[in-house]
Amino acid sequence: MVEYLGIEFIELGSDFLKAKMPVNEKTVQPLRMLNGGASLAMSECVGSMAANLVFDRSKLVALGLDLNGNHIRPVMEGNWVYATAKPLHIGNTTQVWEIKIENEEGKLVHISRLTMAVMVR
Repeated sequence: MVEYLGIEFIELGSDFLKAKMPVNEKTVQPLRMLNGGASLAMSECVGSMAANLVFDRSKLVALGLDLNGNHIRPVMEGNWVYATAKPLHIGNTTQVWEIKIENEEGKLVHISRLTMAVMVR
């Protein structure tokens, strides 16, 4: 999904992961605006990657349990959106992540909350 949508991971900090995605023919709806499903897919991809960077992947894996989101404003084709995942809860069996997607001007486009199950491999 990451490759298909053109998502690129661009920054990793001590408490966040950031990525960008083009608003193009693969991510727009018929009115040539960012598709809500593409925003949710981006949120899942960035949040899942962040969740799995928290621990030793040879021992544990984080898998999605729940994803919900709100679409705030449109983004037209030809632009980029930027997602930042930050943890709200890092536990032994679950994680909860907030993913904010912003446009090129830094305005909020979409916000998601992703719950992950942490399981032994």
